[in-house]
Amino acid sequence: MSGNGNAKWGVLTIICMAIFIMVIDTTIMNVSISALVIDLDTAVPAIQAVISIYALIMASFMLIGGKLQDVMGRKKVFLVGLALYGVGTFTASISQDILTLLVGWSILEGLGAALMLPATTTFITATYEGAERAFAFGMWGGVGAAGMAFGPIIGGYLTAFYSWRWAFRLELVVVIVVLLFSYLLTEAKPTAAWRDLDIAGTLLSFGGLGSIVLGILIVRVPELWGAIPFIIGAGVLLLLVFYFRQRHRQERGEMPLTDVGLFKNRIFTAGNVVSTVLSITIAGFLFIIPIFLQSVTGIDAFSTGLTLLPMSVAVFVFSVMAARLSTLATPRTLIFLGFVVSILGSVMLRGIFSAAMAPGEIVLGSMIFGIGLGIVFSQVTNLTLSSASKEQESDASGILNTSKQMGTSLGTAIIGVVLLFSIISGLVTGIAGSTFGQGASEEQIADELMKWAEKMKRGETPPDIPEDRVSEADAIVDAAVSGAMRSSFDAISVILVLGLIAGLFITPSAGRKEKET
Repeated sequence: MSGNGNAKWGVLTIICMAIFIMVIDTTIMNVSISALVIDLDTAVPAIQAVISIYALIMASFMLIGGKLQDVMGRKKVFLVGLALYGVGTFTASISQDILTLLVGWSILEGLGAALMLPATTTFITATYEGAERAFAFGMWGGVGAAGMAFGPIIGGYLTAFYSWRWAFRLELVVVIVVLLFSYLLTEAKPTAAWRDLDIAGTLLSFGGLGSIVLGILIVRVPELWGAIPFIIGAGVLLLLVFYFRQRHRQERGEMPLTDVGLFKNRIFTAGNVVSTVLSITIAGFLFIIPIFLQSVTGIDAFSTGLTLLPMSVAVFVFSVMAARLSTLATPRTLIFLGFVVSILGSVMLRGIFSAAMAPGEIVLGSMIFGIGLGIVFSQVTNLTLSSASKEQESDASGILNTSKQMGTSLGTAIIGVVLLFSIISGLVTGIAGSTFGQGASEEQIADELMKWAEKMKRGETPPDIPEDRVSEADAIVDAAVSGAMRSSFDAISVILVLGLIAGLFITPSAGRKEKET
């Protein structure tokens, strides 16, 4: 490890600060949508589009963000990304219309994050070794996961008592602090020239990743579902062309945009699958829980964040603590244990949701869920990146962070669709078996529900329910929502099981060499 004791842990502090502001960005804005609509005189779909474009740009540019470290050096790339992020944050904080917010947040911050994020992992691999590297990656994963859940607290508090603009202003303060202490970061000598960059490969990766993420994001727009297979199919085709182009360049001795040979490494591939599963599950969890707590129990964004706080703390604490456990058990064993614990938490949560429940009832299950995720987080990043050679570090970092970003997009889309379809199915079934549905088929009931939803989108009020049937209607809605939450957590459990299976492909001896270093 390089540097004296204070300086080397200063590197981790800087990295964690950078990770935290990048991760909380989306969750802060998710709870501030109503305020943004009013202040910027716009509509909810426009704000949702801005949020989606941010995710789209981050995922699309992540590979090139990783490769630029070989051309410019990791510190220079990180600082360029930090500067872009800072300008974007300032621009977003003074936005007076939706276009300015789009430029500042979605484009400038998205590009900045795509440059910064891959560099954060290569700084760790370059600065720490052995048990200290495992601890550093545990902190990296824990801060990232906890940041997703802290976002609603910070965003809810600032929006409720001050302004959503203060979220961006506080991020700008963190950017300035990171910039002031960036002298602690070590530079790596460039190993490639600008002329070595694969421009065609860059366009292919941007088009492929962008199309897939776009297809995932518009799953939340039922009117566009017919286009999704074509958009995602086009993205997959572009990525296949990209893969064969990269392999061809390697065979000819030319520098690829990313080393696709990494996927022949079983530990690296399994680690990426596990990381994607983690991102899917935590994003899905943090998508459906706030919706339920605010829509059904009626608590506000700040109270929602407080309810999620125990889970956030559990993820963070066990990400750090479990990194030390790698001296007692193999990473594969710990990953297996983490998934088993998180599945247990998911199963505990699936059956507790109802209109009559208190928000605090989710605390125990969500903490166990968070403990399991924290244990897996503590192992998987270090294990995945340590399986790559020194020359492959920047490529491995770019691929891993792309996988995580794709997982985050997938999580909100997959679990969101399960929730939506389960609610509709529950309502149709409930109405069909009640006095409301007498003489109507399930298809007719479903059509009527869609008409009601369209009226509500346009701000119109659907027909009032007769007073003598309110209790019956409440029971139907409660059953539909409770069933939808059960289905959503069943889907989360299935995805966690897939992650557990992927973890079994990691060899038992993986990570031992790292621990002994």
